[in-house]
Amino acid sequence: MMRILIADDHDLLRDTLVLFLDNAGGFETQTASNLEDALNLMEGSEPFDVVLLDFSMPGMNGLAGVQRALDKAQQGAVALISGLATRETAEEALEMGAAGFLPKTLTGASFVNAVKFMAMGEKYAPIAFMKEREERPEHPMVRKLTDRERQVLHGLTEGKSNKEIARDLDLTEPTIKLHMKTLYRKVGVSNRTQAALAARDAGLF
Repeated sequence: MMRILIADDHDLLRDTLVLFLDNAGGFETQTASNLEDALNLMEGSEPFDVVLLDFSMPGMNGLAGVQRALDKAQQGAVALISGLATRETAEEALEMGAAGFLPKTLTGASFVNAVKFMAMGEKYAPIAFMKEREERPEHPMVRKLTDRERQVLHGLTEGKSNKEIARDLDLTEPTIKLHMKTLYRKVGVSNRTQAALAARDAGLF
């Protein structure tokens, strides 16, 4: 029985991933909604075979959260799951020692296979994702924004409040407002609704 920890602050996605593993059989799953809870579970139980961390959940602070989990892991694999991270972020995580990178666009069967693969000590990153991000020309809007501004913009497209975005990115609300002000100027809009529409029209998220 493989022990798997899934840490993600979105209940629906977390429950869906658990369901994929339950239906496949042979897995024992535990869940957490933020990094601190995940680290506590890693410390207080027998080792997990695979720990899956959402890139933008509370407490992660980007790849710093991956490093904290790697430091805490005993012999198990630590992997990143994300619908937002870039190919560069995925490559950095793998170089740090992460066992894999799983885009949230993976099918259920691919997700289960990836978890099995990593539990056996192998590294996993979907070739199509890594190659597509490399070859696809970036939209001009992407080149204008910093990684953090893109993360804030993604939160806006999901209809999140400043408080929710700040929590997701482990930042303060004033910092979020500052990022919003600069991204509004770069994108050429004057409010959050216009920014979200511009991002969707550009096909960014």
